Amino acid sequence: QVQLVESGGGLVQPGGSLTLSCAVSGSRSSVYAMGWYRQAPGKQRELVATITNGGRTNYVDSVKGRFTISGDNAKKTVYLQMDSLRPEDTAVYYCNQRLMTLGGSIWDYWGQGTQVTVSS
Repeated sequence: QVQLVESGGGLVQPGGSLTLSCAVSGSRSSVYAMGWYRQAPGKQRELVATITNGGRTNYVDSVKGRFTISGDNAKKTVYLQMDSLRPEDTAVYYCNQRLMTLGGSIWDYWGQGTQVTVSS
């Protein structure tokens, strides 16, 4: 059974930093792409950042220059370094991993979510 385990959330003051990580277990598939999404109370889930297996990254405008996504394809682990955090970054952050089987099928998997709270 494929599982994604997230870690690294918590409470931080404005201007602070946090690093999220997300690792896959139970899969022999290879990484196609990885990403982070977030959902604030009363809002829809939004894409934060993605990274392809070739290292191409994409960010939502609101986090450009402050967040950095990175990944280790061999370990099937994705990271999100979050700097200069703002109260509006407060949300539940979800990891997404898109894995490709040997047959070429692509499957999406989601982490359980980790709370990030930015408050003084």
